[in-house]
Amino acid sequence: MTREQFNDFCRALPATTWVVQWGGCDVWKIGGKVFAIGSTGKTGNPAYSFKTSELNFHFLSAKEGYQPAPYLASRGFSWIQQYNAPQADDDLCYYLRESYRIVSLGLTKKLQRQLGLNQQPHLRAGKG
Repeated sequence: MTREQFNDFCRALPATTWVVQWGGCDVWKIGGKVFAIGSTGKTGNPAYSFKTSELNFHFLSAKEGYQPAPYLASRGFSWIQQYNAPQADDDLCYYLRESYRIVSLGLTKKLQRQLGLNQQPHLRAGKG
């Protein structure tokens, strides 16, 4: 996935915002919280960092083309960086959606409502 494709994918998710920070990284947020970072890896290729569940963190840490995200994982956060995983665009899209979901669920209920996120339709009691 190119940086342009990465940015297009993240932009398409509801209520996201984008900033360039930390030395030219594309930083994607939901409700002011980071869920994805696009950067250039040590080899000059794109590198994408995202939040994961603890299980996926351990799984991906041992998978070729992935590593604990620099700076974030060393501080105890479950963040992974995909830096050289050929033919893994579908996997990356899945993990970016999951990161978005995980981060959005950590927002206050009020902010989730304001952004139109994670809302369950109300069921009427007694109707069936």
